[in-house]
Amino acid sequence: MGPDVTGNGGFHRSAVIDLGSNSVRLVVFDGISRNPAPIFNEKVVLRLGRGLNATGRLNEEAVPLAMEVMARFNAIARGMEASPFEVLATAAVRDASNGPEFVAGLRARLPGVPIRILSGEEEADYSATGVLCGIPDANGLVADIGGGSLELIRLENGRKRNACTLPLGVIRLNDRADGDLARARALVDEDLSRVDWLDDVQGQDIYLVGGAFRALARLQIARTAYPLNIVHLYSLPPETAREMADWIIGAGRRSLERLPGVPRKRLEDTPYAATVLRRLMRRTQSRGVVFCVDGLREGWYMRNVAASVAANDPQDAVAHEMCRMLGRSMTLPGRLADWTAPLFVQEDEDARRLRHVACGLSDVGAHDHPEYRAEQTYLRILRLQGVGFTHPARAFLSLTLAVRYGADLSMDYLQPSRLLLDPMRFGHAVALGQALRLAYSVSGGTEALLDGTRLECEGGVLSLHFAPGRDVVQGESVRRRLERLGAALGLSVKIRDH
Repeated sequence: MGPDVTGNGGFHRSAVIDLGSNSVRLVVFDGISRNPAPIFNEKVVLRLGRGLNATGRLNEEAVPLAMEVMARFNAIARGMEASPFEVLATAAVRDASNGPEFVAGLRARLPGVPIRILSGEEEADYSATGVLCGIPDANGLVADIGGGSLELIRLENGRKRNACTLPLGVIRLNDRADGDLARARALVDEDLSRVDWLDDVQGQDIYLVGGAFRALARLQIARTAYPLNIVHLYSLPPETAREMADWIIGAGRRSLERLPGVPRKRLEDTPYAATVLRRLMRRTQSRGVVFCVDGLREGWYMRNVAASVAANDPQDAVAHEMCRMLGRSMTLPGRLADWTAPLFVQEDEDARRLRHVACGLSDVGAHDHPEYRAEQTYLRILRLQGVGFTHPARAFLSLTLAVRYGADLSMDYLQPSRLLLDPMRFGHAVALGQALRLAYSVSGGTEALLDGTRLECEGGVLSLHFAPGRDVVQGESVRRRLERLGAALGLSVKIRDH
């Protein structure tokens, strides 16, 4: 998203430091947008919570390093003029006997910066809000794993119903089990058995939040050579998720290290995260898992920075913002949605929404080099950061827009869409892309020229109608693109003048 210019002529930036039991991370967000746009994101693994279960204190070796890292993060956030800027401390600081002493040291090094020690309920609230940032109508169980605690939140139609905090963070679970995975499994089962409301999420999705869960996704992506190296909204059916967890629990560190791009600093934690996931799935009979990058930090952003736009649809918002930044008309997308509707009368609501988003994104390659426009647009949409698109939705939209710019369907760069879309959805994307390509040929990207033309499907014939005086835009390119659209739909074509 683009920067939001403030009244004093500067750029609106906000920052949050997430001080957890395992790591500390600074994220600086740019602007006020429905889809958080991080422009700085850095993590340092400290393991402040190591040994907490035995000593009741923060890891003494990590405290000095934490002070250094926090002073550096403070300088960066201040240098970027971020406001609001806040520190959120979670389970380790919350539970440690020397937590107040540690926070006093932080206040001396970060004068004027609010430092909040979140309760378990507050941590769960922020995590739930983060998940809802990308999936507003989420139903199921949010599981946010940290180093010290596991937050569980039941969501029903986008609303939080129940929440609890359990001492099942990966560092604490390792400590409680003395490094014994069998003991860890028993501890997880014991703690989960006390959460009665988990009976209310039987057979629903589990939304996985937190670095240790993200590490599981990265391992699975590397292991399976999955075509999209994006964790956010990566989803697995239950049998695949169970097999993944069992594989990670049973695999040795050396075999995991051989995978490309593995999160090496997380490998010590992954067997415990996989154990928690396996037992959660067993307890809830989950229908699948969805990995979410948005969590506590994004929840803080939505509540403290972007509350004014929280009610907006995240997919519509990204289409609107990209159209504003890269397109040539803010009004044409709505007209395109109406113009293409006769081609897809059987579409369901999800397909209709994606078609409208595709229309909003249909001119984002306007300023790219024409030789690379199709590929550039494909990759831009496929790899968008931090938006609420599932991986199949990314594959659909990127293919649609590549075809809109004349992509050769045999090109290698389209392989992710071939792998992530079934033949029907692939064909649907091609047809919509051809329809948009035709629309831009007819209109030149202007609403005035598109008006007075319409598409009609009847009796196996696709007709392009021109109102009197509009036939001047007919030409070889229009006829050729109409024929390609007809071929994509399996229809013969005709141009009609009225």
